[in-house]
Amino acid sequence: MNVQYETQGPMALITIDRADKHNAISLDTLEELHQAIGRAAADDAIRAITLTGAGDRAFASGSDLGEVLHRDFKKALEPIVQGLADRLERTPKPTIAAINGICMGGGLEVALGCDLRIATRNARFATPEGKLGIIPGGGATARLPRIVGRGWGMEMLLMGEPIDAERALAIGLVTRIVEPSELLPEARRMAEHLASFAPFVPRTMKAMVNFGMEASLAGALMLEKYAQGALVQTEDKTEGISAFLEKRPPQFKGR
Repeated sequence: MNVQYETQGPMALITIDRADKHNAISLDTLEELHQAIGRAAADDAIRAITLTGAGDRAFASGSDLGEVLHRDFKKALEPIVQGLADRLERTPKPTIAAINGICMGGGLEVALGCDLRIATRNARFATPEGKLGIIPGGGATARLPRIVGRGWGMEMLLMGEPIDAERALAIGLVTRIVEPSELLPEARRMAEHLASFAPFVPRTMKAMVNFGMEASLAGALMLEKYAQGALVQTEDKTEGISAFLEKRPPQFKGR
């Protein structure tokens, strides 16, 4: 098994478990990751999904180069890492990349598919594919500039040089930096915070942002209006406002 799956309260923790290979992502690993994400998505008790890497040296160092060496044009067109990042984006539940150590190449592309990215102080990020005579094939050329802006997207993609956690925080690639011992506890706290909301809220928010990033402003605002109109008719909306006014914790039921 290249991937470990466990539940911690409302969080599904999915761990890439190839520490001896710096958690390089093989095709078998990708298949196991797809299965784990599907399992978490289907479990109503899970409110957030966290991806991390085994050990303290790497989240994922990239695609398994032994496989990439023999990849031809036909194989390159298959939805390999790109398909996993797409699935993370489409999964209704919020996804968190808990990044410990090296996060490069295909590993970074998996993290870019997550909604939230947090990192340890020793994390390092890069898109080094240009040095190997190829370009990223898992979505980095599209997602990275959308997340960090065109300037830093081009810097990372063209130069291929690693950046540290502080730089990643400054450009918006990650939103939190923690000590290594606090990485998974922080992800768990984030998952528990998300679990305190009405179930429809995080998934609707995620859907609105993903749609809005691709749509026109007018189209995104119109859909947001209809989504808000749907949520104000739920029992959870009534419970949430009532609890706030009555100064008590809400009891959401997903209705």
